[in-house]
Amino acid sequence: MTEEREAVDGDEGGLGEREQALLAVERRSWPGPGAKERVVRESLGLSPTRYYQLLNALLDDPRALAHDPVTVNRLRRVREERQRRR
Repeated sequence: MTEEREAVDGDEGGLGEREQALLAVERRSWPGPGAKERVVRESLGLSPTRYYQLLNALLDDPRALAHDPVTVNRLRRVREERQRRR
């Protein structure tokens, strides 16, 4: 039963490990932009550009909102403010 539950959670019910890791990076406080990009490259194995592409798509995923509403809502506000300025 546990294996079945884990398969359902990983496939449909919740976020995968990579999506959770993206949100975890955004929850942290960073001393400067270079430190964050270094962690993205070393820990996640992603270029900063790809990281932000995945993160932006993740902000529209209802599972992300359910997983970490504070972070997702904060990032949505930042994104909306940037779009308004354009």
